[in-house]
Amino acid sequence: MNHRERFMTALERGTPDFVPTFELVYFLTMELLGKVHPTARRLAQWDQMSPNEQRLQVSDAAEVYLSVARRFKHSAIFIHQISGIPDSVLRIAEEIRRQADTEFFLMCHGDTTLSVPGGDEMVEFTYRVADEPESVKEEQRIKVERAHEQAAAYAGEGLLDGFALCADYCFNTNPFFSPEQFAEFVTPYLRNLIDGYRRLGYYVIKHTDGNIMPIIDQLVSCEPHALHSLDPQAGVDICEVKRRYGDRVCLIGNVNCGLLQTGSDEEVVESAGHALACGKPGGGYIFSTSNCVYTGMLPERYELMMSVWESERFYGAASGGGR
Repeated sequence: MNHRERFMTALERGTPDFVPTFELVYFLTMELLGKVHPTARRLAQWDQMSPNEQRLQVSDAAEVYLSVARRFKHSAIFIHQISGIPDSVLRIAEEIRRQADTEFFLMCHGDTTLSVPGGDEMVEFTYRVADEPESVKEEQRIKVERAHEQAAAYAGEGLLDGFALCADYCFNTNPFFSPEQFAEFVTPYLRNLIDGYRRLGYYVIKHTDGNIMPIIDQLVSCEPHALHSLDPQAGVDICEVKRRYGDRVCLIGNVNCGLLQTGSDEEVVESAGHALACGKPGGGYIFSTSNCVYTGMLPERYELMMSVWESERFYGAASGGGR
């Protein structure tokens, strides 16, 4: 299997030759490669660039993604929009395909559903949901419709394999919406969004941090191919999620980001081993952190996490750290 085949097999809840791995974002590219991550680039003078410089900008972004994926044996690449470059996702995807053909699974952001509002917006958002519920729902319906139109246009290019839906719904304690409110304001639109993507032939990964357990039945009912990130800092137990839903959805993540930042080496090894021990049985598991490799994390801690994956990624190999 190549990386892309391995990743798709896991998304289909199958058992590939070994557990695939990826990250939504690996931000530490300056330390790894001496280059700014594409998400941090702002190209306000794109229209002033020569065609050759535009090509080189896109090629450099693609090479950053490829270098990270190849360094850590990631099976998938999440391509982010670069401010200032029109259609940057497709441009970068095309360049990655030119350099690597179908070696990697390629995805981009594709969520339109309501996420936890920022602190500056929370009060206004809450009043609006209470006072203008039908207007909020109509906006969601229109956003889903437009997302499907965009996805159909992308499908014509044949470059992307899927979408990662990155609206966060939960705090570490509970979801922002009650389960009843979630069923009213999020679930119907999430289900329609995923259904439309699937009908177009895409894979869909639903990401949200926090304590998803009060709404996990609704998330699974929307039929994403996978759930990410199974946040242990919010008390999400991958063993329990696997037991309850492993026959319905692929699971991604669960290595504790907090421990990668502040824990001991032993705690990092235990968390990585636990995720593998619980995720591997029966297939349908992809190894990753419980969020992303964020700015400020020591590269050595991610290297340590990945050393556990290297030694325990094969099916039939005993995984440490399980409880």
